[in-house]
Formats: sequence, structure tokens, C-alpha cells
Amino acid sequence: MMDATDEKLLKLLTANSREATSSLARKLGLSRSTVQDRINKLVDRKIIAGFTVKQHEDYEGKLISAHVLLSIDQKYAQQAIGLMKTHAPIKTLYVVSGEFDLIAIVKAPTMEEIDQTLDFILAINGVNKTNTSLVLSAKKES
Repeated sequence: MMDATDEKLLKLLTANSREATSSLARKLGLSRSTVQDRINKLVDRKIIAGFTVKQHEDYEGKLISAHVLLSIDQKYAQQAIGLMKTHAPIKTLYVVSGEFDLIAIVKAPTMEEIDQTLDFILAINGVNKTNTSLVLSAKKES
């Protein structure tokens, strides 16, 4: 699917999506136009979905994280998921097996914003039960 050069290019872009094409070309030993063509092909092949900002670990480390387990009435699940996708502090939603149906990863700079987000979640039609755990520290993140 991808050759070694595409893999190196993807790794470089993952580390810094704003890196100049000319800089990427120097690191890969390719022309700038060849690198741009490879980037375009990675986008066309749906390997790259977009270019984004990665928050600095110092800022990210100051955010309060909460893992919210949710039990949802399945007839309201899609509506509930749609609403949660629009709420910025809810960073990730996982559908899971077991006692709960979803896990929401919430990140915010203050406990007040975490609390407001939990109130938002609980007000969603079909949310039957939640269980929230605050993250005290991260021992490994990727």
C-alpha cells in the first residue's frame, strides 16, 4: 500500500504537519514537486485525512481528563452520539462492549468545564447512567 518513502513522509508529517515541502524534500532526498505529489496521492488514497494542530505536551498536561462511561437507550444512541460530537470538551467517543455502551474522553482546563460537560451529557435524551473517572496521571501515552 505504501512504500518506505511514503512511510517516512507520513512519519515526518505526523511529527510536524506544518513542515515546509522543501524541508521534507531535503530530508527524503527528493524534489519538492515529488514530495508534493506524494502528499497529494496520500490524501487521494485516504491515508492522510487532513492536517491538524497537535497541542504541546505542556498544555495538554495541564488539561483535566475524565473518562465517562455511558449507558444509553439504543433507540437514542445515534442522536446522543451526534450531540456529543458537537461538544468541544468531548475529545473522543468509543463504542464499547460490556455494562456500558460508550466511553467519552473529556478534556478541559478547569473542573467547572468538566462539570458543565457532565451536565451536558446527562441532559441528553437516552442517557440512562454514567460513571466518571478523573485521570490523576498518565504513565504512558502515545
